[in-house]
Amino acid sequence: MEKVFIFNPNKKFMKNLIIASTSTLHGGDYLDYLLPTLKTHFENCKSILFIPYARPGGVSHEEYTEKVRAVFTKLKIEVKGLHEFENPIQAIQEAEGIFTGGGNTFLLVFQLYKNNVMEILSETLKKGTPYLGTSAGSNITGLTMQTTNDMPIIYPPSFQTLGMIPFNLNPHYLDADLQSKHMGETRETRIKEFHAFNSVPVLGLREGSWLEVKGNKITLKGELTARLFKQNQIPEELESESDLRFLGIL
Repeated sequence: MEKVFIFNPNKKFMKNLIIASTSTLHGGDYLDYLLPTLKTHFENCKSILFIPYARPGGVSHEEYTEKVRAVFTKLKIEVKGLHEFENPIQAIQEAEGIFTGGGNTFLLVFQLYKNNVMEILSETLKKGTPYLGTSAGSNITGLTMQTTNDMPIIYPPSFQTLGMIPFNLNPHYLDADLQSKHMGETRETRIKEFHAFNSVPVLGLREGSWLEVKGNKITLKGELTARLFKQNQIPEELESESDLRFLGIL
């Protein structure tokens, strides 16, 4: 039976999140474009907990964690992988900061449920533990993972995710290329397919853009606009620094 999280719109939380479309811009190094933001975001953290479950390209948890560790040494922050702890629930509860990296969202969600940490991660982030998510790690901050771009390589017990924001994300959002000979569906078409059966708003987050979540305030950051999709409505472009609280409060 699917577990349902109950959200109280009148309850205020101390959420503190960076939700990024991608970890790496074209031609750049891993997390490089976000480092100035992360220096402030994790300024009170001597260490962070990394969740490597999404395993991009099938890399091991150890390899993925080492990649992240190398970057955070620039900020003088220690990194420990969640897979290194015997008690993942306790590790999340006691973490000074948390980062969930990109990869395959189906695998990430499967592992979070398998290790019984989806709900405890949600509760921990509501209390203010600084969080960074990129790609798949951003997907899980929405209401569900149903607007991911990833292949369903494994079947999670539920599509429901952390519910940190009152909508779903489509990271790596791509606009249709009218010159392309590709005959497959565009991202916009796929989101329309989602809205044939679901009323949850979807934000197409372009590369180099991120959301800053402070309490109940959600702000679009970066130089680009984001594309907002609502069921049975014409999509609209949101400018950088837009406040997305008009989409609801969890």
